[in-house]
Amino acid sequence: MVAVIRIVAVVIVLAVIGVVLIPRLAGLGRPSAAIPAPDWAPPVAAAAPTPAAALGAPGIASRVDPAWATATAAATGIPERAVLAYAGAALLKAEATPACRLSWTTLAAIGEAESDHGRHGGSSIAADGTVSPPIYGVALNGGGVALIPDSDGGAIDQDAAADRAVGPMQLIPQTWRNWHTDGNGDGVDDPQNIDDAVMATTNYLCRASSGLDTESGWRAAITAYNSAPSYLDKVATFAVRYNRLAAAAAAAR
Repeated sequence: MVAVIRIVAVVIVLAVIGVVLIPRLAGLGRPSAAIPAPDWAPPVAAAAPTPAAALGAPGIASRVDPAWATATAAATGIPERAVLAYAGAALLKAEATPACRLSWTTLAAIGEAESDHGRHGGSSIAADGTVSPPIYGVALNGGGVALIPDSDGGAIDQDAAADRAVGPMQLIPQTWRNWHTDGNGDGVDDPQNIDDAVMATTNYLCRASSGLDTESGWRAAITAYNSAPSYLDKVATFAVRYNRLAAAAAAAR
């Protein structure tokens, strides 16, 4: 029972704050009145990542074929380092939790919605996956946004007055403490590292739902991350777009 309560609490917190993390997300609407957003993003086999021939350095990025990542980044406009994180996390989760069936393009669509793949505010991703300068959302102090009192003394979000979402996947301190992980294999769990943040997001989504290759499973997972219909619209739109572009790039290789 304790475990169930803990999971539900995390879902509620994420659902409450998702639409107010970064100002650029305010007022999200359907992409076009003439072209409605897709209901969900079915996986596309042709867009699936190509695994690396052999594992090299520790971390999820080494699981992805470099040539595939380079071509996919060029086709989609996603930074190559971010592609490696999304695809590596999806490949690892497919091995560890095959029932989840989470696609890398869904992770990429969330990364787009939350921080423009780690580029919000002029940030960029270093070779080790660390985002610099660090990304922090707005203070969740109830002033036109959700009220989430400080829970970490500013240790994670650099704000001792109220919680803020942090990193490229915009995880609040409470959520990071529940799902933190070392995705790049450097021995440090860092929400400002895209490998760590994407892997934590992957773990969260696959705990919130399973069978993300079905409409009901996919929608349940995204809604658990953020309950706003406009957010689901945006994630579905970008995931479908990335599927199409990645599949086209694969066909051209």
